[in-house]
Amino acid sequence: WDTFAHRPATPPGAAPPGPVGGDVASDSYNNLFRDVEGLRRLGVSHYRFSLSWARLLPNGTAPPNPAGLAHYGPVLPRLFRDYAELCFRHFGGQVRYWLTMDNPYVVAWHGYGTGRLPPGVRGGPRLGYLAAHHLLQAHAKVWHLYNDHFRPAQKGKVSIALSSHWIKPQRMTEKNIQECQKSLDFVLGWFAKPIFIDGDYPESMRGNLSSLLPEFSEAEKKYIKGTADFFALSFGATLSFQLLDSHMKFQQLESISLRQLLYWINSEYNKPQIFIVENSWFVSGTTKKDDAKYIYYLKKFIMETLKAIRYDGVNVFGYTVWSLLDGFEWHRGYSIRRGLFYVDFQSHDKKLMPKSSVLFYQKLIEKNGFPPLPENQPIEGFFPCGFAWGIVDNYIQVDTTPAQFLDSSVYVWDVHQTKKLIKVDGVYAPKRKRHCVDFAAIRLQISLLQEMHVTHFHFSLKWSLILPLGNLSLINHTLVHYYQCFASELLRVNITPVVALWQPMIENQELPVSLAKYGAWENTETVQAFVEYARFCFTSLGDHVKFWITMNEPSVKNLTYIAGHNLLKAHAKVWHLYDKEFRRSQKGKISIALQADWVEPACPFSRNDQEVAARILEFDIGWLAEPIFGNGDYPEVMRAWLHRINGADLYNFHLPYFSEDEKKLIQGSFDFFALSHYTTTLVGSEKEDAVKYDHYLEVQMINDITWLHSPSRAAVVPWGLRKLLNWVKSKYGNVPIYVMANGIDDDQNMVHDKLRVYYIQNYINEALKAYTLDGVNLQGYFVYSFNDKTAPKYGLYSYIANQYEPKPSLKHYREIIDNNGFPGPETPELLCPEEVASCPECRFFRTRKSLLAFISFIFVAFIVTIFFITYYSKKVERRY
Repeated sequence: WDTFAHRPATPPGAAPPGPVGGDVASDSYNNLFRDVEGLRRLGVSHYRFSLSWARLLPNGTAPPNPAGLAHYGPVLPRLFRDYAELCFRHFGGQVRYWLTMDNPYVVAWHGYGTGRLPPGVRGGPRLGYLAAHHLLQAHAKVWHLYNDHFRPAQKGKVSIALSSHWIKPQRMTEKNIQECQKSLDFVLGWFAKPIFIDGDYPESMRGNLSSLLPEFSEAEKKYIKGTADFFALSFGATLSFQLLDSHMKFQQLESISLRQLLYWINSEYNKPQIFIVENSWFVSGTTKKDDAKYIYYLKKFIMETLKAIRYDGVNVFGYTVWSLLDGFEWHRGYSIRRGLFYVDFQSHDKKLMPKSSVLFYQKLIEKNGFPPLPENQPIEGFFPCGFAWGIVDNYIQVDTTPAQFLDSSVYVWDVHQTKKLIKVDGVYAPKRKRHCVDFAAIRLQISLLQEMHVTHFHFSLKWSLILPLGNLSLINHTLVHYYQCFASELLRVNITPVVALWQPMIENQELPVSLAKYGAWENTETVQAFVEYARFCFTSLGDHVKFWITMNEPSVKNLTYIAGHNLLKAHAKVWHLYDKEFRRSQKGKISIALQADWVEPACPFSRNDQEVAARILEFDIGWLAEPIFGNGDYPEVMRAWLHRINGADLYNFHLPYFSEDEKKLIQGSFDFFALSHYTTTLVGSEKEDAVKYDHYLEVQMINDITWLHSPSRAAVVPWGLRKLLNWVKSKYGNVPIYVMANGIDDDQNMVHDKLRVYYIQNYINEALKAYTLDGVNLQGYFVYSFNDKTAPKYGLYSYIANQYEPKPSLKHYREIIDNNGFPGPETPELLCPEEVASCPECRFFRTRKSLLAFISFIFVAFIVTIFFITYYSKKVERRY
């Protein structure tokens, strides 16, 4: 490597600004005590490092390099066996575990086959396989040397560090599975099978390579077989997605699943003891302190190791992170960093700085794993009486097709010939007024909602359809009548309609075309048009709707600052309109519903990441929330940040100002805080991935790959909801809060939607913690969404072949609603006032008023008929 790294044709990306080659790198040679202090700080139980044969014996044989001997301890030289013998002799008293070689696959294939790595010999496959043959023989000699002469006294163990990838089939077919097996045989099995099974190469290699693969004699097979006291595994960025040639994948998909690899090794090689001697990922060479990407890969790998031990019965007895310090990363030079400690390569004394990963790994070692955190344990208890249990459908299914019996034509039945109805021309029955029962679509939706046992149903009106021209000159009365009927039918079955006046959609933002065409929310005329539209809706639907949302989930990602400014003024004007003209008579409540996903610092120990998370929360939520629920103006964090970057573009980055009158208008224009919450995002300050980096806000989006994710890659992070609710409380006081939408997508091919069951259970439980433990004034919770027809993959009802079918998650949600929370054996029973005097059967009667009325009518008619029959019978008798 010393020679190879100084060749003129340095591998691409191997030499960014900084040192060249590995001559000095992190300079551990001159900083022994610095490195030992780093190890002490971490609290590790072992430290893996390599001896440099080339530096101990510069000529390959004697005489040794005195300085090298002094650094590693006294060593006597000879060729590899002799070199190993003296290493055993001089270090054996202090070394418990020996690795004869590191990553022989890379040495043989890329050192002597492709020439990508030192010594850079492009000998092709034949020479690569021959080099591996010699490496296996050399390893076996060293193992036998230790076993015969040093083990009795030193009681150590010897193995060889084998590197591997993981591969998964493109499709689950027998052929693809066999190709995956072949891929692992050609990389890991090439060395593992001779050592751990029978002294010879895998059958798949023998069958495919014929004369290219050297032969072992029977004596050599016996000599090589069993020459490892444990299975030393190297897994991570050294080989995976880097040094694995594409043809070695056999047209299958490479993956970084350590757990599956451990399971395969356990099954393939007779359950060996496994020591993970190298594992981690990498960060950019420019990353300094906050290496969040590195942390979450480390977390994933260690979690997978623990799962392999706990759930799969794999005997893993040790784990080693690569590496203690940033250094020379072989073919990638200094373009990446893999150390727990940052090394300033430009400084004379190679200063160290602990990265965030040091704290992460240190705490993990202290806890010896991932013990359950008390705050993440589920709790038992009830939500308050009158808690709103709801379901969401962004836009209800509107079908205004009239039922058949509204046809005023007269028909006769041709019972003799065609057996069909024949229309009588020119004859019409008198027309009657439309009734809500005419809409069959409403009856079906109401019955599905009743099955859920929800108390509230949240949907949005379509402004673009109610007022197609954006004003009252053209009104879709049929649609308005449909909404009136839908709301009245909900009330009839004791379900409270929660209605949003506007919700943005992809097409024209769900605005009337005339408004969308001329600036949408950037045009102040849209503000007045929204007020007039709201007045019409309050007048037309206010008798049935007592729970209003002015705007549902306005997307700040797609809003300009001018548009957001006008949107806030429109909301405030509509709130004051309702407050002054409609509240007294209609007795309803009204507010705005904001999308509010939680943002967590990627490195919880990093002040920089904490500042970034706080900034994003203000831009994502505070932008619209602070003027309404706070001081009437935009968050100071936004103003300060935009002032900092305003030099670039005064227009695009300009945040408008409210007049004092506008501040008074907007501040306090709410009756409750409504929010939609779906997931949690991690953010960091260090630029790592250009695709996920926001240059405008200087924030790096990070993914914790250990989190559960939905098919659309939405992270399932229940505790994020509790943190969000507490953030709202800390920012805006004891305001009543409604979680207006909370849901996850599923795989429609799965019969049991286990992920959504888990999601609903745990998110609601976190909401209960916020209410009972944190004192958050939580008033309601709504699941998103009603059905797959209107929100594919999100529904509690599937929709297949024109049929609605309840998913298991619906039944689970209904059980939580019926219990009003999570009762336990020791949880005191919650008696709500309206339920004290009621009975279990009361719901049956409350939800079937029409049926009861009809039965009552029949009963009264029967009594009256009996009365008249009796009366006239007696009268006739007297007459006779």
